Amino acid sequence: MHGPASPGWLLVALCALTGGYCLLRMRSAVEEQRRAAGGEALMGFGMAAMAVPAATAAPPRWAWLAYAVVFGAAALRALWAARTSPHHLHHLHHLVGAVAMVYMAVVMATAPGGHGGSGSPLLTGTLLLYFAGYVLWAGVRLMPVAVSGSGRVAGGGTGWGDRPEVARACRLSMGIGMFAMLLTV
Repeated sequence: MHGPASPGWLLVALCALTGGYCLLRMRSAVEEQRRAAGGEALMGFGMAAMAVPAATAAPPRWAWLAYAVVFGAAALRALWAARTSPHHLHHLHHLVGAVAMVYMAVVMATAPGGHGGSGSPLLTGTLLLYFAGYVLWAGVRLMPVAVSGSGRVAGGGTGWGDRPEVARACRLSMGIGMFAMLLTV
């Protein structure tokens, strides 16, 4: 993406660390957790790769097209999963994220020299509004939950990879990252 190098590298680190944690979450005993974590790991690492400052390493045009194909496939998978899953809203969020990645990759592929371009103001604005709303919603969901009479958080006792508040924090950080990336389009 185009933009200042320091924030770009911070975004790369945030997305890569989030993707790494999502890979660890794939070891969960809960199948739905593993499936969601796999999609989120792909998104985290893909965002990290796309956020590398162009001044450091400007990828060739074919790399942007490869991103578009990978995230196009991820969008189709999210759409397919949304139609049968009880967690269809989560899959629809993955669909929006994957479509945003395809959009940004296409904008970068069509830009002169791959150094950024201008996408559709309407589509960029719509995606920015969506991710701003998502970040606010996800942030509210991170507020402390009620504590049971025993002093343990309700629903406690899960493994560290199955902790919902950490998964929510990862989703929040990816939402912030997506918002930041869309600002550069």
